[in-house]
Amino acid sequence: MSEHSLANRHIVVTGGLGVLGRAVGAVLVEQGARVVLLDRVAAQDVPGITAVIGGIDLTDPDATRPAFQQASERLQGFDGLVNAAGGFRWETLESGTLESWDALYAMNLRSTVVACREALPRLLAADGSGIVNVGALAAQKAGMGMGAYAASKAGVARLTEALAEEVKDRGVRVNAVCPSILDTPANRADMPDADTARWVSPRSLAAVIAFLLSNDASAITGACIPVAGRV
Repeated sequence: MSEHSLANRHIVVTGGLGVLGRAVGAVLVEQGARVVLLDRVAAQDVPGITAVIGGIDLTDPDATRPAFQQASERLQGFDGLVNAAGGFRWETLESGTLESWDALYAMNLRSTVVACREALPRLLAADGSGIVNVGALAAQKAGMGMGAYAASKAGVARLTEALAEEVKDRGVRVNAVCPSILDTPANRADMPDADTARWVSPRSLAAVIAFLLSNDASAITGACIPVAGRV
């Protein structure tokens, strides 16, 4: 992929102030894109980013709609969306709660559905636009304590496939990346004895996302791409 393969691209990233969202924003900017980050936490300045819009509940369409309008105004329209917003909980079915299933559905799947719905009119009006959702390798085979998380991420995968079919003849490509374990401070704290060299760095995942948004990936839609590192 060329150094400025995303030149003249305007991209919105949800969950943009998280570890992965920041990495995605940085890589997209390095590839020449203009980027707006959306997040539920308060906005803060991020070098190289066109705008950061904070305090947004991405599970609420009435809150998300004006955020995308503001992002579109700052970017003068956009042709890319990365859904990096989400969350994780580990708990077994026996000792866990239904609230966790509802919470992970909202964080991981509902937020992605809402963002796609609110962004879609602008993406359909753009030329060669793309969506990349962040799924999870666990959606293909869940381990113990991963039921609620894996189910919500399986929903992201099926949404990706269905939406790709819906818009494949209308100029919008829709794909997902499915990482194993991301090398984040939280995961290092939870698994202090793990071999983190086997994990996926946020920048490595961000590079795959950038590729999927580029013209080099113009033939790819409806794909859920494993990004497993050496896990």
